[in-house]
Amino acid sequence: MPAAPLVRWAVVAASLVSVALPVCISTGPAGRPAEGARSPFLVRPTGHQGHGAALYGSYAFLPMPAALTPAVGVLSNTTATEGITPSVAAGARYIERSNVLRLASGRWKYLPDGRTASVVVAPEDPAARRQIERSRAWLAAGRVPGRSAAQRAAAGRALLGMRALLRPDGAMAAGWTPGWMYSWPRDSSFAAAAFAHTGHEAEAYRILRYSARTQRADGTWEARTRLDGSGPPDGRRWQLDANGWVPWSTWQWYRTAPGATRQARLAVLYPMIRKAADHAAASLGKDGLPPASPDYWELMTATPNIGTAAPLLAGLNASADLAAELNKPQDAARWRAAAGRLSSALAKSFAPLGYRRTADGRHGHDSAVTFMAPPFNAAPAGLPRALDTTYEALLLPNGGITPGNDPKAPWGGNAWTPSTSLFALAWAGTGRTEKAGQVLDWVLSKRNPLGELPEKVDGAGRPSSVAPLAWTGSITVLSLLALDGEALPTPPLRP
Repeated sequence: MPAAPLVRWAVVAASLVSVALPVCISTGPAGRPAEGARSPFLVRPTGHQGHGAALYGSYAFLPMPAALTPAVGVLSNTTATEGITPSVAAGARYIERSNVLRLASGRWKYLPDGRTASVVVAPEDPAARRQIERSRAWLAAGRVPGRSAAQRAAAGRALLGMRALLRPDGAMAAGWTPGWMYSWPRDSSFAAAAFAHTGHEAEAYRILRYSARTQRADGTWEARTRLDGSGPPDGRRWQLDANGWVPWSTWQWYRTAPGATRQARLAVLYPMIRKAADHAAASLGKDGLPPASPDYWELMTATPNIGTAAPLLAGLNASADLAAELNKPQDAARWRAAAGRLSSALAKSFAPLGYRRTADGRHGHDSAVTFMAPPFNAAPAGLPRALDTTYEALLLPNGGITPGNDPKAPWGGNAWTPSTSLFALAWAGTGRTEKAGQVLDWVLSKRNPLGELPEKVDGAGRPSSVAPLAWTGSITVLSLLALDGEALPTPPLRP
């Protein structure tokens, strides 16, 4: 999701009447603002790009237009959503297991049913209380993973944030701030898998139906779409990795869906799977690798990258297995053969390099090495060492992970929570639960004061950029599930 230059933002920011300027403020114990100081924050540029900015950090900025202020939480009635700004969040807390906010004044702020703007009401307002109870019932109807009360609270918060970002039409917003209020196939696929494995099958299927509606005629997807499904908001390049992520997500949903109806509903999705898998298979070159394509960094590479190849392998294996479930032997054989070619090519071109970013080895390490691990792919023999080497290469002084160390795509000193939490998921999937737990503990320790998981963590270790982020929430939930003792399923690579 990250990554283009900041030129467009610079032009916009320069034209604004209110220009962000850093102003030091006094701090109290443990770096907290001194009593009476206004809650500090930095303004994050529009979109998934740049080096990010601290929320609740040690700098304050002069006011920016509210529409450009990164959200640090969300209010929702499940049909409409409203972002919580840092100024509103100061001293506030969610009512436990809900999206109703208890303000510093003690009054409650929430988004009433049928409304698109929030209201402030007295504590224990009956309508607000009913919304709280519905949120709690939704969580209780599924599974909230975690081996401790703190982990379960974090998982519940992540699930409620993801639910708030899910639109009635199945579009999954990456976050609730301009630039993030679009649906990425990749983020959506992770969210569908997390919903499916926590017992929220209806939400998972709704996302998959949206993916089917927004698939292009050639079987691919735009990099992102507007939340009404009307198409892409800009001209950024489409990304081939979606042809892996969507079938993988569909397979994960199918493994958890009620047996009585899942085949009939898979049949509805199957035309999407066929087009996606056929395009993925046809994209493989004579060397068995897919073409160069923008990866999850949203940057183009000159040679094939692991961020595209690994998801395609997962998707082809998932598609072949789904074809077998629907008694489509010719489809299954075609995609199984393509997966075999791609698997061999990965072993030949990427494995000797430790699954670095590109097949030519010239672009450094990449957190997408984790896509070679369960629950995406059966871990190849050399993967444990590659995971360790990559993690060590990308580890920042603040304890988190940068997406990669390609010198042509510098990320600065900010850790990205999706990249970091992916290592927790990979290590949990390969049986290294202690390492997974340590990484996950770090991620959970960086939730903002509302308990939301942010997109980034700045160099000083503070939550940064938008929160909640659907991708991080999904990966975190999947990691907690994997650490609960039941391995998440992985699409099989069959001969």
